[in-house]
Amino acid sequence: MWYYSLMDIHLLIQYWEKSSENDFSVAQDLFKSKKYSYALFFCHLSLEKLLKCFIVQYTKKPAPLEHNLVRLAKDAGFALSDEQKDLLAEITTFNIKARYDDYKTNFYKKATRTYAQGYINETKNLIIWLKKNYPNLS
Repeated sequence: MWYYSLMDIHLLIQYWEKSSENDFSVAQDLFKSKKYSYALFFCHLSLEKLLKCFIVQYTKKPAPLEHNLVRLAKDAGFALSDEQKDLLAEITTFNIKARYDDYKTNFYKKATRTYAQGYINETKNLIIWLKKNYPNLS
């Protein structure tokens, strides 16, 4: 079993939090550049990394190798509404649909300006809600 000092844990938390912030900034820049499918992909990354930040804070262990946002939120101790679970489940699909060729074509068609703007807004709102309602902060 790996041993992690409090300093290591603190650095992991900082890494996940800063990386999450950077990825959301990239999502916004990609949206402005009309790269909507990639903007959505970075929305997913931002939320994934923020949830991993909370998991590390709570468990004092490295974050799991997991991309499912609903599972990550559960592992971080969040009690989500059905609406939030559905939203996180939909955003989780952006991880796959923006990466793999067999999904890309349909996803590019779906990722219009309006669709992407809606999920940029939803991601921003989720980030705010997650930070405000994190149940395991001491």
